[in-house]
Amino acid sequence: MRVDLLTREYPPEVYGGAGVHVAELVRALRSDLHVVVRCFGMPRDEEDVVAYTVPPQLADANPALATLGVDLQLAQDAAGADLVHSHTWYANGAGHLAKLLHGIPHVVTAHSLEPLRPWKAEQLGGGYRVSSWTERTAFEAADAVIAVSAGMRSDILRCYPAIDPARVHVVHNGIDLNRWSRVDAPDAVRALGVDPERPSVVFVGRITRQKGLPYLLEAAKLLPPEVQLVLCAGAPDTPEILAEVQVTVAALQQTRTGVVWIEEMLPQADLAAVLSAATTFVCPSVYEPLGIVNLEAMACGAPVVGTATGGIPEVVADGVTGRLVPIEQADDGTGTPLDPDAFVRDLAAALTEVVADPAAARRMGEAGRTRAEAEFGWASISDRTRAVYDAVVPRALAG
Repeated sequence: MRVDLLTREYPPEVYGGAGVHVAELVRALRSDLHVVVRCFGMPRDEEDVVAYTVPPQLADANPALATLGVDLQLAQDAAGADLVHSHTWYANGAGHLAKLLHGIPHVVTAHSLEPLRPWKAEQLGGGYRVSSWTERTAFEAADAVIAVSAGMRSDILRCYPAIDPARVHVVHNGIDLNRWSRVDAPDAVRALGVDPERPSVVFVGRITRQKGLPYLLEAAKLLPPEVQLVLCAGAPDTPEILAEVQVTVAALQQTRTGVVWIEEMLPQADLAAVLSAATTFVCPSVYEPLGIVNLEAMACGAPVVGTATGGIPEVVADGVTGRLVPIEQADDGTGTPLDPDAFVRDLAAALTEVVADPAAARRMGEAGRTRAEAEFGWASISDRTRAVYDAVVPRALAG
C-alpha cells in the first residue's frame, strides 16, 4: 500500500506539535508501508519526501489562498497513491481534492479545530473563513477522521455534527522514548541562562492565544521568589501578541530574578536538558487537543502542571504524574476562563505546591516517564493508525 502523507510541517521545518507528530508517525509507518511525504517548504534531501512552495502568482496573497495554491500541487501529485492522509487544515484541502480527483480514500488527523481557534482571525483576516471552510469540507467528506484524544473527538462531533461518529477514531499522539529521556547536562542548561541549582518552572510552546502564556506570566508573579521561570517560547502568531508578551516579560523581569526567555527553537538535546533540569513543566493552555510537549516533558522525567482542558487530562494523571488546574471556560470557541483571576491563582497554587516539595516532584516525574513508556510509544500508535487505513482501503490493497 502506498500512503501519501500530506502536511505543512516536516523536518527540518517544524514549529509545532503537528510537525513532531508527522515526523514520528512517518518513521513508524515506514516499517511496513510505502509512505510518500508531500510537505510545504524548501526541498528536502530525504527519499520519498517532496516539498512544494507557494506559486509565484500567490506570493503576496492572503496566507489562506497561498496555502490552497500549495494544496493544488499536492493533490495533483498524489496520483497513484492508495490513500492520502492529511494533517491540519493547511493540507486538508489537498487531501479532499486528491480524494475527488483520484478516487482514493482520505484520512484526516485532527490536531486542532478552526472553530475553536477564533483568534486566528487576527492572523488571517478573511482567510480564517477560508481555512474554516476548508477544514469543514474536508472533515465532513473524509473516509476517516483521527482525533488525537477523546476530548478532541468530542470537540469534532460538537463542531461538525454532520460527521458520522463511527468515522471518528481516537489515536493519541506519541513520543519517541529513545530521543526523549532524562539528560543531566547542567553546563548546557547554564549556557542558556538557567541556574540548575534553583527550582524552575519551564514552559515550551508557540506564542499563540491557545497556549495561555499571558495567564502563566500573571501566575508567575505569585510564585516564591527563588523559583525561576524558563520560557522556551517563539513563533508568534502575530506581531501584536509578540509585543504583548515582550512588555509583560520585561515588567516581570523588573520584579524578580530568574525570568529566562529563550526565543529561538532549541536543538532537541538542549531542550531535553532544560526539561530534565526542570522542577516542573507547565502547560497553561486554554485549548490543547493533547499536547506532545507534555509527553516530551514526562519522558524527560518532569512532572507536568497542566490545565484540565482538552486532551491534557488524558496525559496528566492528577496527583500522580503532575497536577491538573481546574478551569471554567467560555463556550464561544475562545476557551477564555470565565474567571481569569481564579484560574491564575489556581495555576500559581499548583505550581507552588509542586516546586515546594522537590522529592515529591521527582516521584511524579518518574511516574510520568513510566506512563509515557506504557501508553504513548510510537509502535502502538502506528499500529492503531494502520488499522484505520486498513478499514478504509479496499482489502485487496491492504496487504
